[in-house]
Amino acid sequence: MGRGRTTLALFLALVALGAYIYFVERKREPAGEGEDKKEKVFAALEAGTIEELRLTGSGGTTAALLKKDGRWSLVEPMVAAADEGEVSSLTTNLASLESQRVIDEQPKDLASYGLATPKMQVAFRAAGDKTLRTLKLGEKTPTGGDMYAQLDGSPRVFLVSGFLDTTFDKKPFDLRDKAALKIDREKVDGIEVQRPSGTIRFAKVQEGWRLAVPIDARADAGAVEGLLSRVSGAQMRTIVTEQAAADLKPFGLDTPAYTVTLSAGSARSVFQAGAKNAEGQIHARDTSRPIVFTVDGFVVDDLAKPISDYRPKDLFEFRTFTGTRLEVTRTGATVAFEKQKPTKDSDPERWAQVQPAMTIDDTKIVDALSKVTDLRAESFIDALPAGAVPVAAVRARFGDDKKEETVAFHKAGDDVFATRPGEPGAAKVSATDFNAAIVALDALASAAPAAPNP
Repeated sequence: MGRGRTTLALFLALVALGAYIYFVERKREPAGEGEDKKEKVFAALEAGTIEELRLTGSGGTTAALLKKDGRWSLVEPMVAAADEGEVSSLTTNLASLESQRVIDEQPKDLASYGLATPKMQVAFRAAGDKTLRTLKLGEKTPTGGDMYAQLDGSPRVFLVSGFLDTTFDKKPFDLRDKAALKIDREKVDGIEVQRPSGTIRFAKVQEGWRLAVPIDARADAGAVEGLLSRVSGAQMRTIVTEQAAADLKPFGLDTPAYTVTLSAGSARSVFQAGAKNAEGQIHARDTSRPIVFTVDGFVVDDLAKPISDYRPKDLFEFRTFTGTRLEVTRTGATVAFEKQKPTKDSDPERWAQVQPAMTIDDTKIVDALSKVTDLRAESFIDALPAGAVPVAAVRARFGDDKKEETVAFHKAGDDVFATRPGEPGAAKVSATDFNAAIVALDALASAAPAAPNP
């Protein structure tokens, strides 16, 4: 009797296991056999032919997009330019979408696949289509690797790759162009920033960026380009209001903390930044549009920098590899160096001391010249200190178009300052570095070979 009960228990266990495999495991991803037998869900579909999209996300929101003249626009729930990168991802994934495996040709219960009320739907119309084609997406399989799917008008349930849930599950905001400002960055030739500490203005000239207000001086191209990139590349993080706000005061935009005007020829784009929200984002607007949005707080960091941060710290543009001549005048005497053309095309150009003429090793000259022209500004002051006396003047020539620049050095006590003609104020220079440069220049004379005995 005991053996009979044991046999019966084993039999019931096998039945239960079989039922589990049939009702549960049948929904898992396939393994092994048939894995490479995948076919495209939309045969012959090409991404570039898609002209209309309609997405319903897991949150229940719907977004509709249309392509006209090669550009995508969001037309529902608002009218706005579309994020071309996001839309391209959608159309590319639709065109390459593969069925991993057919699960059920005639399902009786779509709810078990999450398709009775689909989690997401992606509808599209390609060129030549009279109606929209719709892809319904349901739940993921137990392991999460695949997702149940179905085409509108067909009962078949099949699997698509599970990662596509993030590709197709988009809110309207995800699909709109989130650029805070509309301007062609490469054409920008003027930047004006109105800020609490005063207006600062830059102008692009032939040799690069230059400060125009509040002083006329060379500008640090890298710093200016960084500011331009921050503003022109700013992205909206949230939309506060789609319509023009009757009262901008709650956003700090009635009297903006910063107003940036970017000029590109006759075109103007104006970006305004106001107060922070609870999350630390900045309320902002593009004055050509009615919307108020937020941007990341770091967008305004460059706008608050002092003017000195936008002045170049390198005193010289000259470098030994681009330079052709450099003169150093001290105590009324001038020492000049020139780059010599080689006698053979295969030989490199070399530096030589030409005034007074001396035979000096090229590497020693390069080292001394580099110590001079690598001097940098530690800070800037409005004018030379009282009692500052001139101690050296350096004139350099460089570039294929033979540009010239002159830097004069002055001492006030133990401090060293540098000035350039036509530029306001003075730059404070490391006295230690300046003295090292002078020592290197003086060492050249002792490094010259002694004159032969008569």
